[in-house]
Amino acid sequence: MYMPGIGEMIIVLIVVALVFGTSKLKNIGKDLGGAISDFKSGLKEGDEEEQEDEKKEEAPAAPAASAESKPAE
Repeated sequence: MYMPGIGEMIIVLIVVALVFGTSKLKNIGKDLGGAISDFKSGLKEGDEEEQEDEKKEEAPAAPAASAESKPAE
């Protein structure tokens, strides 16, 4: 598969800058960076919740004393 070289990448960047303008490119970059950071924080939260769930499953549950199991006096 053909991979573009440095020259082709520079031409593409110039065309994109002309089409969108520098102010829109700045906003697009800012939004993209925010989306990436939100995605990473979401992955961290998911991993933390998964680890908490695993810890809960590993811990043996203490038997609950109920009123029905107590002998009548």
